[in-house]
Amino acid sequence: MTSEDELAAEFAEHRAVLVGAAYRVVGSVVDAEDVVQEAWLRWSAADREEVRDVRAYLVRITTRLALNRLRQQKARREQYVGPWLPEPILSTRTEDDPAAVAELADSVSMAMLVVLETLSPLERAAFVLREVFDLPFAEIATTLGRSEAAVRQLAHRAREHVHARQPRHSVDKARHSEVTSQFLTAAWSGDLTQVVSLLAPDVELVSDGGGKKKAALRPLHGADKVARWLLALVAPGQEAYNFEVRLAELNGEPAVVFYAGDEVDSVGFMQLDDSGQIHQIYVVRNPDKLTTIPSLADLDKRQVR
Repeated sequence: MTSEDELAAEFAEHRAVLVGAAYRVVGSVVDAEDVVQEAWLRWSAADREEVRDVRAYLVRITTRLALNRLRQQKARREQYVGPWLPEPILSTRTEDDPAAVAELADSVSMAMLVVLETLSPLERAAFVLREVFDLPFAEIATTLGRSEAAVRQLAHRAREHVHARQPRHSVDKARHSEVTSQFLTAAWSGDLTQVVSLLAPDVELVSDGGGKKKAALRPLHGADKVARWLLALVAPGQEAYNFEVRLAELNGEPAVVFYAGDEVDSVGFMQLDDSGQIHQIYVVRNPDKLTTIPSLADLDKRQVR
C-alpha cells in the first residue's frame, strides 16, 4: 500500500465522525461535506510525524474549517427569507454500518440543532468539541485560537444555554410515531377540533421555505393558529393535498416526509411534551435543504429491506 493509500484509508476510517462534527457546527449536510473535503486536503499535506492522535487531529482541523464556514454563512443568513432551520439528515441504518451510526450520533435532533443555532460560532464549536467529542480544554484552546480560560468560559456558557433550552423530557419513538400518525389523519380529514386536541396550548410552529416554498415568515404560536395554518396547507385544493406521506427516521428521530410525485417536497419534525401533546413543530420546505433525503422509491426500498 502506498503512503497515499494509507492516508486515504486513515481518513476514510474517521470520515463519518468528521461529517458529524462539521454538521453540528454548520447545520448543513452540503456544507459539512465541503468542509470534510477541505479537511482531506489539509490531511494529505500534513506532517504525519507531528500527529499523535489521528482522530483528534482530524476533528480539530474539521471543526476549525467548519467554524470558518459558519462565519461565512452569516451574510447569507441575514438575507434569508423567513426563519432558518438546519438541513435534515437521513439516519444511517444500523445494519448498513453500525460504526457510522455511532460516529454520526443520531441523537442530534432537529430541536438540539435549533438550540445550537442560538449560540455564537465560538460557543457552538466549543460545545461540540467538549460535550460531543470530550476533547481536553487545552486542545480546544489550540483549535479555536483562544486561551484555555476563555475556552472554559465559552464551553460553560454554551452548556448552560443548551441545557436551559433543550427538551427536558423524552418520549419513546413508538409513542412519538403514534401521535404523529394521529395528527396526520386528523389534518388530512380537515378536523380542526381533533388537530387542536393533539397540540399543546403553547405550541410553536417554525417553517423554513427560504422564499422558495410557502411558509410562515415568522414562528406561529398557539394551538388554534398553528392548526389553521397546517390545515390551510393540506386542505383539498391546496398544493399539499395530493402529497404522498411517509414516516422516516431523520436526525435520529421520527419525521414526516411529504412527497410530490417521487421527489421530496417537505420534511416535518414534531416534539412532544410530557403529556404526549405536540409542543413544537419544525417544517423544512426549502428545496435546497432537502437534496440528501431519498426519493419516494428509494425511501420505500430502505424501509422494506
